[in-house]
Amino acid sequence: MKKGNLHILLTQQFESQTTEFKPSWRDEYLKILCAFANAEGGKLIIGIDDKGNPLGIKNAKKLLEDIPNKVRNKLGIIPSVELKNKEIIEILIKPSTIPISYDGKFYIRSGSTVQELKGNELANFLIKKLGKTWDEFVEDKATFEDIDKETIEKFKKYAVERIPSI
Repeated sequence: MKKGNLHILLTQQFESQTTEFKPSWRDEYLKILCAFANAEGGKLIIGIDDKGNPLGIKNAKKLLEDIPNKVRNKLGIIPSVELKNKEIIEILIKPSTIPISYDGKFYIRSGSTVQELKGNELANFLIKKLGKTWDEFVEDKATFEDIDKETIEKFKKYAVERIPSI
């Protein structure tokens, strides 16, 4: 494929939920790959500017070895890393069924951005990725004295009104 054809192919794509362009490789891009794995998957294309123009990379052969090892060691997943037209690297990440962290933090892809999950969003993400619901978690420190009898009576009243066969 000639450089002009590659440019036509790439400019038909835009940065999106599942596609990111970078002019060169930096280890900090592992955060993007983490976000792809935690969302719908995606591809990071190295050697392309943000407008989709091919720039190429000089150390492509070394990166073909380094990137898969770094992704495996830091994220615990194995990407597909391919050399396109001898000067562009495409890294494909499949969506993960388990939560993936980068340096102890969890990221997801939202539009063409990477967002760190914190607080309730992180808790909900982890529970969903683990295939659980809040109802399945037991509070070991709770006792029968913690149960509010008035709330139970209200619940029973509403349940009977909603489902009379109870």
